[in-house]
Amino acid sequence: MTAPPADLHFIHPGPVTRRTGGTIYDRRVIDTLRDGGLDVVLHELDGDFPHCGAATEDAAGRLLAAFPAGARVVADGLALPAFRLSLAAHAGRLRFAALVHHPLADETGLTAADRRRLFDIEQEALRHADAVIVPSAAMRRRLADFDVPAERVFVVPPGTDPAPRATGGASDGLTLLCVASVTPRKGHRTLLAALDRCRDLDWRLICAGPTGLDAACWTQVQNAVARHGLGDRVSFTGTRTGRSLEALYDGADLFVLASAYEGYGMAFAEALARGLPVIASGAGAVAETVPEAAGCLVPVGDAGALAAALRGLMADPALRRAKADAAWAAGRALPDWPEAARRFAAALGFE
Repeated sequence: MTAPPADLHFIHPGPVTRRTGGTIYDRRVIDTLRDGGLDVVLHELDGDFPHCGAATEDAAGRLLAAFPAGARVVADGLALPAFRLSLAAHAGRLRFAALVHHPLADETGLTAADRRRLFDIEQEALRHADAVIVPSAAMRRRLADFDVPAERVFVVPPGTDPAPRATGGASDGLTLLCVASVTPRKGHRTLLAALDRCRDLDWRLICAGPTGLDAACWTQVQNAVARHGLGDRVSFTGTRTGRSLEALYDGADLFVLASAYEGYGMAFAEALARGLPVIASGAGAVAETVPEAAGCLVPVGDAGALAAALRGLMADPALRRAKADAAWAAGRALPDWPEAARRFAAALGFE
């Protein structure tokens, strides 16, 4: 069976409708490339990524074999383990590129054995890629550890939609917003521990994002809310999109996300676009995404430092306003999705 002709074949691990940063990036790039006139065919691989089994690997191999010689193919990095047995045989006849949001081995919570296995799989896959697209300069530097030549790595930051400046909470207290999936890497338990130290201040926290991606983590987070006695001040809305999500941003006074690692941090960019001061942790690209003037960055997993940063901004309206002004200015300078799509197409060799 031969795949239909197309300007670009885009391979995604599972449904492209999932509400994660990487999937949103993929979907927006695909849609914007199509709007610009490119024929982009989406291929959604079934499987439990990145730990995919034999059936997924077989399907991935059949998919590569179906592409005609010379076809441009890009695969989301989360899908790369599916091609561990087939990519070497087909990459030479295809123009194959990988989109690496962040290395698979850098995910939080992996065993040492899984980390080593994923590193080896990704390193081998990237050896066969003609181009590797990453969302930040930090990820470009990280790929040097995978022996990827710098000239084959292209930085394409995600776009950010223009947005009105947030008006803030309507009550006397401050509204804190966290937009992130409830997974170990996003640090919800560290955030809750920090806020437990700020209970003398008047605040409430709204957490928006999927809660069903990691059942064990979601249970741990719920238990942490109960243990700290924060059930009346912390709410989880689940996935929010469109006007519902926009309303949460508009009603917030501060944005906070205690993640352990980000390849870029799209939620941080969305907060900046609305002029929200940002309190963040995170290795990787967080410091590149969030300017120092626009927020406060603290060490990963340090609930005490996070509490001090929260207290400093919540207790000082003048500092909060200054940070908000800097965030608004930074947000105005962020690339939009048409710019991201142009850079993405250029990295793949489209004129």
